[in-house]
Amino acid sequence: MKFKKILSVGAGTLVIFAATGYWYVFIAGAPQLDPPQVQADPGLKFQLETYNSSAMDEVRTYGLILPPGYAQNPQQRYPVIFLLHGGHGDARAWQDKAAVTSVLHDLYQSNKLPLSIVITPDGNDRRGTSPFWDSQYYDGPNGNVDTMIGYELVKVVKSRYRTLEGPEFWAMGGQSSGGWGAFNIGLRHLNNFNILFSSSGYFIDTSGRANSPQYLVQKLSISKRRRLRVYLDSGEGDHQFLVSTEKFHQTLDRLGIVNDFHVFPGGHGIVGADVGWNYWHKHLADSLGYVGEQFKIAIEQIPDSVTKAPAAGG
Repeated sequence: MKFKKILSVGAGTLVIFAATGYWYVFIAGAPQLDPPQVQADPGLKFQLETYNSSAMDEVRTYGLILPPGYAQNPQQRYPVIFLLHGGHGDARAWQDKAAVTSVLHDLYQSNKLPLSIVITPDGNDRRGTSPFWDSQYYDGPNGNVDTMIGYELVKVVKSRYRTLEGPEFWAMGGQSSGGWGAFNIGLRHLNNFNILFSSSGYFIDTSGRANSPQYLVQKLSISKRRRLRVYLDSGEGDHQFLVSTEKFHQTLDRLGIVNDFHVFPGGHGIVGADVGWNYWHKHLADSLGYVGEQFKIAIEQIPDSVTKAPAAGG
């Protein structure tokens, strides 16, 4: 009888453990166990918006963060930043898990980033989000994600908001597979994005050479290489990602492409001050600080009338 009771308690414990694990991964989305401690109300609003995607043949979502004073300055145009999520993410990931509005607040206050329009696309393919696979940021059998983000969403953003038009005012980056995705898409759409960044991302993909930034960047013309600006970081704990990022950095140097490469403590994980979303929250300030430097250089080279001119977007 005592043995049966022990078995019953053990089975019950396993059920509870399995149910908790299922909730944590599939329902909660595997949140950071010690999430970033940030300012509760940074004064910036995150909101979800939708658009019709012909490339995916469905309604898609994106997160939107308009800069402070956007409504009060109807003649002002702004640079644009696309932030791509990693595996098991969605359009809300950068806000819910990395508190992107808090990072933006601090960068605006310190004048390290010009006021910008920030877009966080849902980059999932038709399979949806899952812990069993990463988002496929390319046109393939599971959907035309490259076309959706690199072309369609750019047109939507330009039509709805007051953006600066030149690709030197548009940046795209992401974390983990979103870092790879930003380069896989961005290198194909340099007419839309000239600034690309990756935080603990990687530069190879199981789909092969066709979607390898290492290969794509070497196909660029000399004129396109001169326009490109790149920021890279990787965690010391992500050995494989670190190796591929460093190799990509070396390729950029060999091609004469302007880039900034950093190695920081930590990397992927679910608990720890330097891992997971704590890592990405902390080092988003570094990547967006680099983006801000590039935006400032580009803004200084255009007449004030260009930044003040009315645009089609509201």
